[in-house]
Amino acid sequence: MKTVQVFDPPMCCSSGVCGAEVDNNLVNFAVALQWLSMNGVQVERFNPLHQYDAFAANAKVSKTVNEKGIECLPLILLDGEVVSSGSYPGRLELGDMVGIGKQAPAPKLA
Repeated sequence: MKTVQVFDPPMCCSSGVCGAEVDNNLVNFAVALQWLSMNGVQVERFNPLHQYDAFAANAKVSKTVNEKGIECLPLILLDGEVVSSGSYPGRLELGDMVGIGKQAPAPKLA
């Protein structure tokens, strides 16, 4: 089973629906992560404000943040290797990263 780990920048929540305005990029990304999970990918997500230890415990994340600053966040790791940094990829890009084709069922929105 493939594992995707997302190391977000500091924010109050990862849903994109908190605060004064909805962040559609975060909403779309959350749906894309749900899609990965529905298709057999283990997904883990970390926020430095709430899970600082996860950032500190991961040598690749610590090194990248120390060298490039928080601008490299979000960092996305696939099976422990950095595959994306600095932006949230879309569902199709995530699917390409993990080898899931476009035909995989998409999550149903509530």
